[in-house]
Amino acid sequence: MTSPPTRIVVVGASAAGLATAENLRRLGFDGRLTLIGEETEQPYDRPPLSKQVLSGAWKAERASLRTPEALAALDLELRLGHRATGLDAHRREVVLAGADRIGYDKLVVATGARARTFPGTENVEGVHTLRTMNDAVRLREEFLGLPRLLIVGGGFIGAEAAAVAREMGCEVTLVTDTAAPMENALGPVVGTMLADAHRAAGVQLETGTHVAEVLTQKRRVTGVRLTDGRTLEADVVLVGIGAIPNTEWLQNSPVRTGNGVECDGTLRAGERIWAAGDVASWPDEATGQRIRIEHRTNAGEQGLAVARNLLAGPSEAKPFTTVPYVWSDQYDMKIQVHGRPAGVDGLELVEGDPAERRFTALYHREGQVCAAIGVNSMRALRSLRPLVADRAPWPKTPGLAVPGPVMS
Repeated sequence: MTSPPTRIVVVGASAAGLATAENLRRLGFDGRLTLIGEETEQPYDRPPLSKQVLSGAWKAERASLRTPEALAALDLELRLGHRATGLDAHRREVVLAGADRIGYDKLVVATGARARTFPGTENVEGVHTLRTMNDAVRLREEFLGLPRLLIVGGGFIGAEAAAVAREMGCEVTLVTDTAAPMENALGPVVGTMLADAHRAAGVQLETGTHVAEVLTQKRRVTGVRLTDGRTLEADVVLVGIGAIPNTEWLQNSPVRTGNGVECDGTLRAGERIWAAGDVASWPDEATGQRIRIEHRTNAGEQGLAVARNLLAGPSEAKPFTTVPYVWSDQYDMKIQVHGRPAGVDGLELVEGDPAERRFTALYHREGQVCAAIGVNSMRALRSLRPLVADRAPWPKTPGLAVPGPVMS
């Protein structure tokens, strides 16, 4: 039987790492607890970066996850501004930049993910990504100059930043390889609604194409060249083409990595090691396929699950299950999604009308409800969540108009 831990180290001081530390204390762990973060800022929330912080509705401090007093009450050894560069699992030590080593009895990997960059633009002025607080502050400063903004990528970050920039008065062009913004994530019905909303707000959409090259002059961005040969001028370029899990520091360790840290169903990644948040990959209970979720709510839920399982030990650990939840604010739309709508067989309207930007709908896959979406319909969407959680059978008859057939 493994002895109870006396020193736990959590690497990653964002939502998942902080949730793990808080829940360890809440569940009775009173030993030495170290929280290591690469950024110098105290733990903050990331979803507001492309919404309230970027728009200026919030000052940066408001995105902090906890007050200094609340952090102090956790009795943490908080090591901010320290990057993990290696793991010596044999000696049970985390290696930091500068060669410092932090010993542990049990380790939690919560290092998250970083923004994917466009090749060759690392030192080009005016080219931005949006993943950190510093990114959001720098990009907002650019927006205040009302530049010609070009956004590469039509996912959550690109679509939300486009809405903020237009509301601030910037000239905005959004380039996406899909037919509409967020179509890959939410499907063509929602994508069409979003495309109409962005065009109505004055965003120039360039769909079904890629950026082949970022154009520069004297190391300052001047525009882009598309794969179809056209060039588009820009003063500022925001690259929103996904994220890469931060696992490089685990090379040469026993921890298996692929698309993230490969955990078992309980989020255990190895002897005395667990993972949580954007970096964690685990087998989905429903499909058996390995998944990794970059959602804020998932980070918090996994922090709680890891704290429980770590203290319980492998023999008493319970599989992690979740109904993923994500939201997006664009113009007058609050878009909320329960479940995983990618790769579905279809989408059926429950109530409302996408043309009016107020509706709920269910996604289905292989005869089961797999996701639900609501636009400006918080209360109505809440009633559909149990169908997603239960993987309710999909009705044989198409064209669902009311939820009755699904709920029976």
